[in-house]
Amino acid sequence: MNFIWPDMLWLLLLLPLLVLAYGIILRRRKKFALQYAGLATARQAMEGTSRMRRHIPPVLFLIALGLMLLAAARPAAIMMLPTDQKTMILAVDVSGSMRANDVAPSRLAAALEAVKTFIRDQPRHSRIGLVAFAGTAAVVQAPTANRGDLNDALGRMQLQRGTAVGSGLLVSLKAIFPDVEFNLDSLDPHPLESRDGNKAQALGSEPSKSGPPGPAAPVAPGSYKSAAIILLTDGQTTTGPDPVEAAYMAAERGVRVYTVGIGTEAGQIITGDGWAMHVRLDEEPLKKIAEVTKAQYFHAGTAADLAKVYRTLSSHLTLERREREVSGLFAAGAALFALLSAGLSMLWFNRIL
Repeated sequence: MNFIWPDMLWLLLLLPLLVLAYGIILRRRKKFALQYAGLATARQAMEGTSRMRRHIPPVLFLIALGLMLLAAARPAAIMMLPTDQKTMILAVDVSGSMRANDVAPSRLAAALEAVKTFIRDQPRHSRIGLVAFAGTAAVVQAPTANRGDLNDALGRMQLQRGTAVGSGLLVSLKAIFPDVEFNLDSLDPHPLESRDGNKAQALGSEPSKSGPPGPAAPVAPGSYKSAAIILLTDGQTTTGPDPVEAAYMAAERGVRVYTVGIGTEAGQIITGDGWAMHVRLDEEPLKKIAEVTKAQYFHAGTAADLAKVYRTLSSHLTLERREREVSGLFAAGAALFALLSAGLSMLWFNRIL
């Protein structure tokens, strides 16, 4: 715990002085009682439960005073609080390799079920968008808080040919920044090193004529707190832009990209009309995407693993550790102890302290 005004803590030194003063007062009362009453009467008054009771209200008041002084120092603690996250884009791989059943009942079925649960567990005010990608990528559902529309969009997802992970990432960025036209053809191979000329071009994007773009100049990776992308795929890119280079574009806009790799290391051989293909999880680009954007990579080798991953992501995206001033809690505790002290004193001795 930290204190915003730590100098106020010096006032806590008053508490031992108050305890000393209280002891002196009790000693004087005892001498006074012995002078004006018989020893038997004084001894009887000091015995039994009343002997302990008379100390309880002052002790409670002393605790209340200590809490007041701590509140004056404005304590701050690290707490789990709701984030400012307002938009989440779920990019789901619907390429042919997602029909492999090394993750039962299939990679795609397990993914869609986990996504449904994730959507259901999000706060009502959260806006969620869906992007499906295979050989190309498209927004299946623009960011919305309507859970019915999201579930309907999940039902429209179908397997297609090819895997363009980079396109899925860029279309997800477009869903976050609709007023920016991302130029895939002029994608800078090292955008984080581009610092000359037009910053929007360094991002591989062009301002849209329909309105102002998002952040025009590069920002710190992971610093954009209003949106995040969750990218689920088996990681095997077969077409489209390099997904790692696309991740640099997200990094320069501060957008975190959490990557989820679904499948097993051994993979599986899937067959079609006269063809066979070995599909396996390619983790390296997914780890790199998460690293570049200051996010995190998760591996899901089973449907249970995938469900656990999305529960973890839910807590990551809805709660975060932040420092928050808690002086109000100390002040409330001080008021409670003060009222308790006064109440017991009135009940037992018909006076306040």
